[in-house]
Amino acid sequence: MHLAQLNVGRLVAPLGSPEVEGFAALLGPVNALADAAPGFVWRLQESDNDPGQARAYAFDPTLLINLSVWRTRDDLWNYVYRAEHQAALRRRREWFRTAAEPSSVLWWIPEGHRPSVREGMARLTRLRETGSSPEAFTFQEFHER
Repeated sequence: MHLAQLNVGRLVAPLGSPEVEGFAALLGPVNALADAAPGFVWRLQESDNDPGQARAYAFDPTLLINLSVWRTRDDLWNYVYRAEHQAALRRRREWFRTAAEPSSVLWWIPEGHRPSVREGMARLTRLRETGSSPEAFTFQEFHER
C-alpha cells in the first residue's frame, strides 16, 4: 500500500498576481524537491510542462490542489515538515486564505493506483463530514494500513 495525500488551498489572489509572486516563484523548486524526495511516488500535474500545482477547477483561479502519492507516512512527513519545503510552509498565510475546515486528507491506496482529483475530494469531504477514519485521515489522527 502507498499513502495518498490531497490538500486544497485558496490563494489570496490568482496565480500571476503580485500578491502571490513569492508563492509562484517557489512552485518549481518545491515540486523538484518533492520529485527527488525519498519515498516520493507520483504527483498530479496539469501537464508535463507545468511545474505548478494542478488547479482543481478552471473557473476559480484562486483554488489550488496538490495530490501526491508516497511510499510511507514517514516519507511524506519528512518532505513536508523536515525538508526545505518547511520554509515555504511557514509562509503559507501570506499567500493562502485561512480555511475554516480541514484542507488536507490522507488515505491508503494500492501500489500502482493513481488517485483522481474526484477521489481525493471525496476523501476530503468524508473527513470534513465524519471526522478521521481509516478511509480519510490526517497526520494528527493517523490510521495505519
